[in-house]
Amino acid sequence: MKILVILSRVPYPLDKGDKLRAFNQIKQLSKKHQVILFALNDSELDEFAFAELKKYCVAISIVKLSKLTIFFNLIRALFNGNPLQVGYFYFNRAQKKVDSLIAKHKPDHIYCQLIRTAEYAKPHTNTPKTLDYMDVFSKGMERRKSTDPFYMWPILALEHNRLLKYEHDVFQFFNNKTIISDQDKNFIPHPQRQEIKVIPNGVDTDYFKSIPFEKEFELLFNGNMNYPPNVESVEYLVNKIMPLVWEKLPKVRLLISGASPNNKVMALKSDRVEISGWVFDIRENFAKSKILVAPMQISIGLQNKLLEAMAMQLPCVTSTLANNALGAKPNDQILVADTPEQYVKCIIELLQNETKAREIAINGYKFAINNFNWNSSTAKLKELFGKK
Repeated sequence: MKILVILSRVPYPLDKGDKLRAFNQIKQLSKKHQVILFALNDSELDEFAFAELKKYCVAISIVKLSKLTIFFNLIRALFNGNPLQVGYFYFNRAQKKVDSLIAKHKPDHIYCQLIRTAEYAKPHTNTPKTLDYMDVFSKGMERRKSTDPFYMWPILALEHNRLLKYEHDVFQFFNNKTIISDQDKNFIPHPQRQEIKVIPNGVDTDYFKSIPFEKEFELLFNGNMNYPPNVESVEYLVNKIMPLVWEKLPKVRLLISGASPNNKVMALKSDRVEISGWVFDIRENFAKSKILVAPMQISIGLQNKLLEAMAMQLPCVTSTLANNALGAKPNDQILVADTPEQYVKCIIELLQNETKAREIAINGYKFAINNFNWNSSTAKLKELFGKK
């Protein structure tokens, strides 16, 4: 089968959740199918991207999104009623490229990741199509209204309403719809949302596995540090949780790890808070830390940081919101908290009770490897492609 995969970002390097999901799905699909990749790119292209992707794709087409193009795309979206999330990535030159790829390769199936790319597939009514909602942008936008500055509220409200409408209306244009978790499926504003197939992420357990390393930090937060939910979470961690931890354990050190830390994140640096930025081998930051703390407040989707930490046998502490998507058993495979005081209790318990910490780590490891496997999750996707 020939599968055209349409992405809003080049899926390499694996520094964002959507890239990680797309890369691993493409890798698995390529074992038995021909993958034709179309991706938009609004940043500098990684020098190794083509070489890595050519291992799995029979054809690759990348279209650059310039700042000027993005500006006009957003202006157009303001007037045509599409969400800015969609308008940002859509323009005629890219549509023509998609059309030419379809004419040339005649794919048996079109797979769009995120609603950002749906417009490119909509005109092609004769080809079976699958949309991976992945995350529910409307819910994420709704949650941001409670955390962003007041001057952003009108824009957030406008975008929230448009996303609700678009997530509903785009449903009818695709034969299959997928999403990352049951929690997110239930947020899709469509009466037939139960038709959406949950395709969870996986974790590469050949790569993410326990490795010996000297422990330099008690706590770790990992993720793309320019992504608003991650930024909001580390601010909450450093400003609300850590002062209470330090009252009891003043020597505790926190490592904030991940690509592109913005100014808000860099401002959190201190003698007890280190900001690593991008690292070549992220496993080292996991291995040199004792506990992963992910106090996600407005996150949508499944937190890969939790899966990776569990695979490396780190005990994890996270919010109810994040664990609802993950589905781990509280106080057995993970610790769950929702207030600073609850987080402090969990953190201190794991730091002072090595037996409890080891128990959570081992149970979390078993949970991750038994439930989140790229081969088995992508097999569900292959099955959907074969139905239409």
